[in-house]
Amino acid sequence: MEVSDQEQSSQELDLEAITRKISFLDKWREIFSFHRLGTNNTAPQEPAGSHASADETEDRAGEPQPRGQGCLPSGHLCSIPKPSIIISRSGGSPVSRAMAAKLRQSLFGDTVGVFSHDWKEACFRFHDPFSDLAFALQVGKGGARSIQMAVQGFIIKYLLFARKGKDCNLLSLRTISRQEQERALAAALAGILWAAGAAQKATICLVTEDTYVGSTPDYSRDDFTERLQLFELLEQEATERFIYDHLQWFKGEGSQGVILFLYSLIFSRTFERLQKDLDVSTTHLLKLNAGGFLCRQAVLNMILTGRASPNVFNGCQEGKSQDTLHGVLTRGDVGYLQWGRDTSEDDRLSQVGSMLKTPKLPIWLCNINGNCSILISTNRQLLSDWKMERFFDLHFYSGQPWQKKPARLTIDTHSHHWERVRCEDEHRTGRRFSPVEMAIRTKWREATVNWNGTVPFF
Repeated sequence: MEVSDQEQSSQELDLEAITRKISFLDKWREIFSFHRLGTNNTAPQEPAGSHASADETEDRAGEPQPRGQGCLPSGHLCSIPKPSIIISRSGGSPVSRAMAAKLRQSLFGDTVGVFSHDWKEACFRFHDPFSDLAFALQVGKGGARSIQMAVQGFIIKYLLFARKGKDCNLLSLRTISRQEQERALAAALAGILWAAGAAQKATICLVTEDTYVGSTPDYSRDDFTERLQLFELLEQEATERFIYDHLQWFKGEGSQGVILFLYSLIFSRTFERLQKDLDVSTTHLLKLNAGGFLCRQAVLNMILTGRASPNVFNGCQEGKSQDTLHGVLTRGDVGYLQWGRDTSEDDRLSQVGSMLKTPKLPIWLCNINGNCSILISTNRQLLSDWKMERFFDLHFYSGQPWQKKPARLTIDTHSHHWERVRCEDEHRTGRRFSPVEMAIRTKWREATVNWNGTVPFF
């Protein structure tokens, strides 16, 4: 019995519809496979501790194997339990005992230090899309906060100055979708790791279900570091794609995303480069404070410039003990301003140099009395045309939960002295200068700051 062309065409359409439905169900089956979250792995498993040859690494540099492991469909909004678990056969290299010990030593100065609860809770989670703070990360308390705010600067860099077809204005930061948030985060993390890897390679750490390192008398397990798997990427675009495919491991609840990023930052920099970056003033990256750990300047400088320089001045200087102290050697895209009481024995060493004060883009991480915040200008020409620095706006984001939108500050660097004094007498009688204003004046010394109706932050 012959089948007509019309009937045959109808059957083919039905078959296509069935195929699409099966494919759709397969995606949802992957999503709800808790501990085996991820696509089926068809690549052969590498033996534990083995490394691919140089040729094999080069072949898969642009496409990590298996690409998309644990990837969620675009726009997926479900909360996935324990996003920090991937299957072990995923093409990376498991952490060794020596690597885990060296990682702890670089962070804590010993092999028994562990992160506190506030560090473990910290991840890269945005405020609601299409809101006044759609561009901004939600940041908590404790030592992880400074890393979140430093990454925030690079998120803003992407959103304001890297997206094609987007105007550089504050409105463009308020109309960001969830997908744009995720792309901005992936681009920010990838750019930071790539710079730390000297623009040669980036290393990304994820966590598997298997434990590769056991406890010893001189090494205490934390049930996290011992399950690391390392992925090396040899192109920045491939790094960004890989992070985007695995973004839930950095932004998801329970992911310990900030710790994973810090681990990735250290492995990207490599222990050898890190040792050359540091000096006698800083031998490890975290310092103990009130039962928790805070980031030393070297961590912030590694994010901002790619090098773990321990100090904020330009170049190198000689310390009191005749040792050479390492400062900042290059300008980064995001700058750094500092205000507040410093515990340094030598005041000249605590003065922020021009390399950090004058970044390539008008974005600054501000360390004000130990709390990190962000200053932004939407005018890309602000630092390249001196006329732009006479009268301009800066937008300030503190990261505090009570701040519902960025504050707009108008900066006047050329008002007459007697006009500035009269203005301050009329509007600021009996009031101390805000530390935010003082931080701004470390860059623009004679500036007057108008808060445009916002109560100044202290």
